[in-house]
Amino acid sequence: MMNIYNMPRKTVFIAVLIMPLILAAASLTAAANNKNELKNDTMKSYAVHYKTIKADGLNIFYREAGPKNAPVILLMHGYPTSSVMFRNLIPVLSKKYHVIAPDLPGFGFSDAPNRSEYNYTFDNLAKTMQAFIDNMGLKRFAMYIFDYGAPVGLRLAVANPEKITGIISQNGNAYEQGLLDWSDGLVKAYWDHDTKQNRDALRKYFTLEGINFQYRHGVTDQSLIAPEGIYIDDHQMQRPGNVEIQLDLLLDYRTNVKLYPAFQAYFRKYQPKLLAVWGSKDPYFSPAGAEGFKLDDSNAIVKLYDTGHFALETHGEEIGQDMLDFMPGLPQ
Repeated sequence: MMNIYNMPRKTVFIAVLIMPLILAAASLTAAANNKNELKNDTMKSYAVHYKTIKADGLNIFYREAGPKNAPVILLMHGYPTSSVMFRNLIPVLSKKYHVIAPDLPGFGFSDAPNRSEYNYTFDNLAKTMQAFIDNMGLKRFAMYIFDYGAPVGLRLAVANPEKITGIISQNGNAYEQGLLDWSDGLVKAYWDHDTKQNRDALRKYFTLEGINFQYRHGVTDQSLIAPEGIYIDDHQMQRPGNVEIQLDLLLDYRTNVKLYPAFQAYFRKYQPKLLAVWGSKDPYFSPAGAEGFKLDDSNAIVKLYDTGHFALETHGEEIGQDMLDFMPGLPQ
């Protein structure tokens, strides 16, 4: 420590002048170091890792990001896409959370075994995803469920209520009042009578035109729809045998409707904290489906966005922020 009482007056005068400069420089250096540390931490949390793990005999691809010791968010994609739909959301969430986004069997980069080797039903998808969360060692997690990811994720919730800290449902329906007849009765006819004629009548929806409809219907500003998502989904759809797989799943979707009462009973019994983030112009699931959660779950919050089915494509920033506001209130 500098002792000014033993110093010449001129030296003291100079010291008094330069001391603030020394202190300011030290403060700036410390601030720069802190800023660099914060930047490094932020960049580290943004890193997305692309991995596979064996589950139920299949190679399941998944994206993973964020600190390993943070609360977990499991992102469950829908049809016809994969974990690529979360490409913009993962960096937002991974600043604070451990994010895991798998591809369902038959989707994305996960195995897509032949229909003769794997039974493409929602019960079986849930069975494989149960093996995934078990093999990943996931003890407690929140779930983001969308489209096909909803009936798979809700099966997991019913089977593992102790693991679920909260649910974010983005156009993930669990109420009959939310179902819209987007096919002019063709799907209902297929559910009632599994004939070749009824099956073939639905093939037109498994085309580039059908995928474009899913992404673009109800979207005011079409320039917000990134073309790569549509291109990747269409490329995957055109894999040999994939349309037949998707027709099998569409037929089995009728089992999800039959399970709605079981899902609703889960909401009533466990009252999970639930955030429904919904594209209000979705051609498949109406806002009534989002409002339905409030009938059974007193902890349900509903937020509607002026967009269509793939709400993350147009309102990813808003949904990400709503999730960041929602997550701190969940039990650990």
